[in-house]
Order: sequence, then structure tokens, then C-alpha cells
Amino acid sequence: MLDFTEEQQMAQKAIRAWCAQHLEPKVPAMEAGELSIYPAMREMAAVFGIPDIARAVLARQRASGESPERKGGGGYDSAMIAILHMELSRVCPGFALSFGATMGLFGGAVMARGTPEQKERWALPVLTFEKIGAWGLTEPGAGSDAFGSMKTRARKVDGGYRLTGSKTLITNAPYADTFLVYARMPGAEDHDPEGGGAPAGREPRAFIVERSDAGVTTGPPMKKMGMQSSPTGEIFLDDVFVGDDRLLGGERAAGSGRDAAKSSLNQERFAMTSMCLGIVDRSLEEALKYAKSRTQWGKPIATFQLVQEKLARIETARTLMHALLMRQIEAAREGAALSQREASATKLYCARMATECALDAIQVLGGAGYMSGSVVEMLARDAKLFQIGGGTDEIQVLRIARELLERG
Repeated sequence: MLDFTEEQQMAQKAIRAWCAQHLEPKVPAMEAGELSIYPAMREMAAVFGIPDIARAVLARQRASGESPERKGGGGYDSAMIAILHMELSRVCPGFALSFGATMGLFGGAVMARGTPEQKERWALPVLTFEKIGAWGLTEPGAGSDAFGSMKTRARKVDGGYRLTGSKTLITNAPYADTFLVYARMPGAEDHDPEGGGAPAGREPRAFIVERSDAGVTTGPPMKKMGMQSSPTGEIFLDDVFVGDDRLLGGERAAGSGRDAAKSSLNQERFAMTSMCLGIVDRSLEEALKYAKSRTQWGKPIATFQLVQEKLARIETARTLMHALLMRQIEAAREGAALSQREASATKLYCARMATECALDAIQVLGGAGYMSGSVVEMLARDAKLFQIGGGTDEIQVLRIARELLERG
């Protein structure tokens, strides 16, 4: 697959038009925290029929018993999910981040591994945007070693479990209605193959938690360098009781919470590629527009070779990222998972280039790009997250090197 189909490109134009008309004018207020992103998210979902698609996906699963986990979007068309993330990120990466967290990380995880009852009761309201979801893995002091250092505990009691602990840096946490929270429960000694940590001693599992559950509280939105329109916060669990029906997949579910979390992280990295591509695409658009209109010494700065070098560098990154995204989409369509090495290499390259290309665009725009409120200034701040979230650049390098050495 070299490019999007004609039908997908038509959908892309429609989404871009909606973003320009209905989302972009609201971005300054969203970035300032003066306007909630969720009404616009629900408006967008309604315009493009996302709730109807969610109901159809669930109905198809009920009828056929198919598992959506082998597909790239929890049963959704991977290309359309990628286009949506890309176009939203061209205008407001923070909006795309929160959208992906509720639909992909929460909704996708429950659709992929939940029981039929869990999909109906908790995934569907989130996928139709009646409710907002959040995905809770990261804890204070446990970032890259999320499994080995996990302190949140699940204690089995009559009729369910008692959860105690906290999560931090969680997208949508301050306002989410439903959370998917990972906690340790008694299990076999194991090692964390992702972080290479010491024996964990307790097996993590995922639990569905509602804001209304006694003992659940969340902190206020955190102040961040970027992704300012996307609310990020903490989740606190003070001896929270959840019934047996809240254990993701049920007691007999194959695999563990570790497997579920890795599957969700893979979906997050898939979304990151398209989001990074959206940032680079918009960076190029803004840099080109300015370079052609800005004159110095009587001619457009686009005629200067050092400016041309920056434009060519951004275009090169855009071309390569597009090719990587097409490969991911094709792999998802064929049900073929990328190797850890390739997935890490893709994330490493896209995250670095999104940040560097946005900074190049600022350099082309000069003072106009450096000013707070400019599009490229927002893109540069937002892009930096991708070198940290979902596995830092350094962790990706270690994974790539480890697989190369093991293969050799």
C-alpha cells in the first residue's frame, strides 16, 4: 500500500475541512484551559458517524465472535483511524491525544480483551463518546519500568477486588468517567521483558473503574510544556471495591495485564506515527507559506539555499514517515505484527523528526514562529512528548540494540 485510496483521500479532505472550520478557531481557548475539548470531540464524532461505526463494530463482533486484536484499530479501519489522528494533529495535537486516549487506549483495550458484557457496558459508551475514558498504567516513580515498579495493588475479596494505589501523567484523568487501571495481584514470579527489571513477584491485571466508585479521586489538570489542550492528571485509589465483572476479560482471560498493556502500547505507537506525520505535514505547510511570502533584500527567503535546505529536510522526513505509516497500516490489515525492533525504530525516528521538523519550521519563520500562539510554536511543544511518552527515545534505542544483538 503506497498511499491512501481515493475514497480515503476524500474522507481526509472532509476531516481537514471540519478541522479548519470547527476546531482550529477554538484551539487558543482550549490551549489556555478556557474551553473544554470534549464538546468539540463529541461534535466531531457525531459529524463523522463514529458512534454508528462503534455500534456496527460491536454488532459484527457479537455476530461473528471475531477478535479485533489482530486489526490495527480495535476492529476499525486502520487507515481511517490514521487519517483522523493525522488531520487532528495538524491543527491541535493535544486534541488528538485526548481523542486517542479515550477511543483507542480505553475503548480499544476493552474491545480487544473485554468480555461481551464489558464491551457493551463500558466500551460502547466511551466509543460513542457518551462518556470519556482514560488508561492508567504510569505511576509516580514507575515510568519506563512500569511493570517492575508498579505499586498499585489488587486484593481479592468476596465478590470482587480491592484496589489501592495511584497513577500519574494520565491523559483525560481529571475529567474521565471511566478508567482502565493496572494493578498487581498475586501471581507467579516473572521478569519484565520490556524493561528488563528484577522479578516482579506479582502479575499485573487491568480493572475497569468508574469515577463514581467509592474511594476514587482525581487531581486537577497538570500544567505541561506542551499538549496543553489535553487534560493530564492523577488517579487515586483508596481501597476501591470493584466487582468480579470489572476484571478485564474475566478470570479466565488468556494472558495477563502485561500482555494487555503491551497491546495497548502498540496501538498508542501506531497512533503516534500518524500524529507525528500530521505535525510534520503542517510544519512544512507553514514554513513554505512563510518562506514564499517573507522578503529580505528584495526577494523571498524561499530563494535562499539555507532556507531551502530546511524545507527539503522537512519534506524528506514527511515522505519517510508517510511510507512508515503505510507499512503499519498494511501490517495491521494483514494481521501481521511488526517486530519489536521495527516498531521501536519507527517510533524513535518519527518522534525525533516531528520535534526537529517543528523546530526547523520555527527557524524558517524566525520571530513570528517563536511567538506564543503561533501554530509552529504549539507543534514544537507538543511534538516533544513523543520522545518521552509511550517509551522514551532511550528505551527505543535499547530495544533496537537488544534485538539486534540477540538476533546476531
